[in-house]
Amino acid sequence: MSKNVKTFIGIGIIAVVVFVAIFLGMRLFNNIGKTSNEITVEDTVSDLNRYVDRKVRLEEVENPVKGEVDLEETSLEDELPDINTYPFKVEGSGDINIEIFSSPEKAGAETSNDDQKENTWLIEVVKDFNKQGYTTSSGKTVSVSLRSMSSGVMVDYISSGKYVPDGITPSTENWIAMLEANGITLNQVSKSLAKNVAGIVLSDSTYNEILDSYGTVNLESVVEATIGDEIAMGYTNPYASSTGLNFLMSTLYAFDPENPLSDHATEMFQQFQANVPVVSYNTVQMQGAIDSGVLDGMVLEYQVFANSPELRNYKFIPFGVRHDSPLYSIGNVSEDKAEAFEMFANFATSEENQKSAEEYGFGGHSDYVPEIPEADGNTLLDAQALWKDKKNNGQEIVSVFIIDTSGSVDGTPLAQMKESLINAGKYISSDSYIGLISYNSKVTIDLPIAKFDLNQRAYFNGEISSLTAGGGTATFDAIAVGLQMLVEAQADHPNAKMMLFVLSDGYSDGSLKSITPFIENLEIPVYTIGYNADIDALKQISAINEAASINASTDDVIYSLRNLFNAEM
Repeated sequence: MSKNVKTFIGIGIIAVVVFVAIFLGMRLFNNIGKTSNEITVEDTVSDLNRYVDRKVRLEEVENPVKGEVDLEETSLEDELPDINTYPFKVEGSGDINIEIFSSPEKAGAETSNDDQKENTWLIEVVKDFNKQGYTTSSGKTVSVSLRSMSSGVMVDYISSGKYVPDGITPSTENWIAMLEANGITLNQVSKSLAKNVAGIVLSDSTYNEILDSYGTVNLESVVEATIGDEIAMGYTNPYASSTGLNFLMSTLYAFDPENPLSDHATEMFQQFQANVPVVSYNTVQMQGAIDSGVLDGMVLEYQVFANSPELRNYKFIPFGVRHDSPLYSIGNVSEDKAEAFEMFANFATSEENQKSAEEYGFGGHSDYVPEIPEADGNTLLDAQALWKDKKNNGQEIVSVFIIDTSGSVDGTPLAQMKESLINAGKYISSDSYIGLISYNSKVTIDLPIAKFDLNQRAYFNGEISSLTAGGGTATFDAIAVGLQMLVEAQADHPNAKMMLFVLSDGYSDGSLKSITPFIENLEIPVYTIGYNADIDALKQISAINEAASINASTDDVIYSLRNLFNAEM
């Protein structure tokens, strides 16, 4: 090798070294003063932009069409699905058969047939009761039929008149008071079928921190620690959840024991809510948030806590009114049915069945005395309304809705998506900022993000109505574009709550791994609503940031979206 060639190679190596040094130096100095999280977010946004630029077939509607805007809310009766969406857990066949709605902690999951054993105590009691051959004084055989649903759902069915059973056993007396406030006649059969309480669940370390700071650990000190941004607290939707409603009332009473709806209580609630990262659609979503470390504490019934081995290193602090599962008949029942109710209540509260209830996790903290009074129904209804109005504490909501228009949703699924989103859109606040994306083999920005005023609503409805199905399923590309839109919107709305909603049948081209880092690092929740769907695939997307995933059948989707928007928007 000649001397000149060696010299040339040497100069080349030096040049490469100098270039690398300069490049690394620039990266180093660019990142001085930034936290690792800021660097991660910046890098994530850069990677996201490259992904969209290089991989996504993207177009934008230049002249969106307007549709009709009807702001009159659909009646609750029309929104509720057919009652068979909540099938019988047990179906009786006696001459006198009483149908009872039960809350899920004692009668299994609302719609699944694969109930976990720890939640099926009342199912077993009803089955056993029906085998006994009880008869009324007039000689007629007696049986019980049982459906499972959240206490909030049973109140909606009964108060709307959509479907009225013979009796109900919600978790708490709160729901009874609300039904009575709505003019429903109820008759107490048993004050308690199974004893239970609600509680705040805290990790050992969080418990000890509060104890050191406040000298005691109870609802008041937990609320103070939340307001002080010392802990991250979560609870469930008080429109549907007994524990969520109990927590809301307990918090308001903590601020003003004389008047939980006073201006002072409202102001303090807003301060509290400002530091609550999660108000969960359901308990499953909330447990995911505490497992991932998003929450330091959450609310839970003791029976669920007792049956959750993963929470063995957590403390349980009772609060609020008791959750003793009262049993009430509805309206003016016949003498035979009244007699049947008494027979069943006596059977369920027998010593043998109460021992059985303890095996299922009930009966803990039986000596707990309620910390707050039982509120009247109108106060409870007003508290729910206060929560919906004030829960975001003035924080802006920015959301992008993503609709699957691939060939696999052609027909009923797409028609249901379009109808349900237009109808449920009535529950989206006009103060929110909303954008719209559709996708098949390509991704289309149908509507850029804008304030959801009448003009934007008209475009929203018009673009949804005009969607047609066909082609592939670029779900992950669409989510990437939705994330990009939200990141860009954050410049104008730096303190906004950002969310994505994906309406799909769950089938996708590509791999979720390709966009998982974007969702994780940007910490934007992706709510999924499945239509005749591969719901497990959608759950994986939502689970990344502990968002809810709804399996919306053709009957219950509007009601499901209404509840989701109540909880999150």
